[in-house]
Amino acid sequence: KPFFVIVAAWFLAAGQELSGPPGRLYSFVMMVTIVLMLAMQPDFGQASLILFAWGVMWFVGGAPMVLLVGLAGLVVVAGTLAYNSSQHFARRIDGFLTPEVDPTTQLGYATNAIREGGFFGVGVGEGTVKWSLPDAHTDFIIAVAAEEYGLVMVLVILALYATIVVRSFIRLMRERDPFIRLAGTGLAAIFGVQAMINMGVAVRLLPAKGMTLPFVSYGGSSLIAGGIAVGMLLALTRARPQGEIGDILRARAR
Repeated sequence: KPFFVIVAAWFLAAGQELSGPPGRLYSFVMMVTIVLMLAMQPDFGQASLILFAWGVMWFVGGAPMVLLVGLAGLVVVAGTLAYNSSQHFARRIDGFLTPEVDPTTQLGYATNAIREGGFFGVGVGEGTVKWSLPDAHTDFIIAVAAEEYGLVMVLVILALYATIVVRSFIRLMRERDPFIRLAGTGLAAIFGVQAMINMGVAVRLLPAKGMTLPFVSYGGSSLIAGGIAVGMLLALTRARPQGEIGDILRARAR
């Protein structure tokens, strides 16, 4: 994911130059290729994440709203086709839309754990959901945290993710280099949305999807990819001697 964001941002930034290549087309073809390969696995969650990151970069790069609305329409059509052709996808959606939650399912265990945790939790190591959920250390780690540490810890985790994403966006708004602005926006968007999807699934705001919580869930490849993404984000948002985009605007005003 981080390498896709960097390459797509490079294409989009190069396409803004007067004699540059058709960067939007190249990035679109690359995005579609990756999304199709992920959807064939099937891994619709990661495919949606890639599509969202590219859409955000495309929007920041100056794409017209008509094209973005058309892209959203294509996503709806693709989701409908996936629901009608994939039993795996349809089962996840049906389980999400069912008004009653089976207490013996992953969502049932996670919902009960969050409810039992209350405001301050049942105590460190005293939770029981980690012995019932097969993916308690990855997909549903937030349910374990909510049960043992309570709502207070969940709010702290939310605040940390929000701080990283918002601070990144505020810094990137002042960036004058198009590539840095696009790449940083894509990385911050992927980081924040992945966390939102993981926690949204645990509280049944989103359909079940196997996606780790960055830097909290157990997992080697996820941790490496998250570290690379945040390292790139730190490099892109560091202060530079050439100044900010506001300097150019003020110079033009004078």
